[in-house]
Amino acid sequence: MSRIGKQPIEIPAGVTITVGDKEITVAGPKGQLIVPVQPNTTTKVEGTQAIVTRKDDEPKSRAWHGLQRALLNNAVVGVTKGYEKKLEINGVGFRLSGGGQEIEMALGFSHPVKYKAPEGVQLTTNKMEITVSGIDKQKVGQVAAEIRSLKKPEPYKGKGIKYVDEVIIRKAGKAGKK
Repeated sequence: MSRIGKQPIEIPAGVTITVGDKEITVAGPKGQLIVPVQPNTTTKVEGTQAIVTRKDDEPKSRAWHGLQRALLNNAVVGVTKGYEKKLEINGVGFRLSGGGQEIEMALGFSHPVKYKAPEGVQLTTNKMEITVSGIDKQKVGQVAAEIRSLKKPEPYKGKGIKYVDEVIIRKAGKAGKK
């Protein structure tokens, strides 16, 4: 059995899981998410647990088994707690403004950079920090990665957009003449 796939998913109070032929709907206090059903897997809701099983022991089926369980667990956590990623902007003259669905940044280019978040993702700003939050783990991570890619941190001065917990390994500058 898959180590991840065989673990049952605890369903907290207030969350309902509806299993269909092609998709699983997870509804909770923060919203609703739809998880596609992976091939060769079956999902059953028993009491306060959701259990994912597979039909055979083929390598592809084992992979789908773990993926199905992980996607379903991410949906359950998303509709109860939600997900968030924090980004930090470092650099002289870099500025940040806005919030909600759209932010505007001055990142050392000749023009301001505007970023509009997709539906279901919220952006909040606090001085030089951006918080990306939402119920869909994939969307939150994708938006954070897209914002970071606008000005990746460089290794000499550390200027750019980085995750708050990311460590930028610094390089030494040019060696001086003797």
